[in-house]
Amino acid sequence: MGLVLPPEPKMPKGVVLPFPPVLVRGMRVFVSGHGPQSPDGSLAAPFGHVGTDVTVEQGYELAGKTALSVLGSLERELGDLGRISGWCSIFGMVNSAPGFGQQPAVINGFTNLIIEVFGPDVGAHTRSAVGMAALPFGIAVEVEAELLIDG
Repeated sequence: MGLVLPPEPKMPKGVVLPFPPVLVRGMRVFVSGHGPQSPDGSLAAPFGHVGTDVTVEQGYELAGKTALSVLGSLERELGDLGRISGWCSIFGMVNSAPGFGQQPAVINGFTNLIIEVFGPDVGAHTRSAVGMAALPFGIAVEVEAELLIDG
């Protein structure tokens, strides 16, 4: 598909995360909130509120980059994305301008990429797409997820 997974995220100077990006518990995999990354691992622009600073189309693209970020973390933890037997749910957060209500259209960028990569059976998931007043570091999109893996 020509997709390139970004390297481990480069956090802003002085930021240390006291939790893992991916936690495996038996056959369940929990993915901490991820934001969009550039190919070098840095946080991807544009930054700010969708609806004022960021367009819906840009938000959709950022959600796709967030999916690639999640896949990169999963590959580093699992060793092989082929171990994923099912996506259970995602929680999509959109840094939203006051009155903005198109969060589902933004998070579709994540959902569509996952279904394209894994197919409609393994890639199918429940989800929420909600607006937030702010997200860390001014990112426009953040997503957390829960998956199942084969032993």
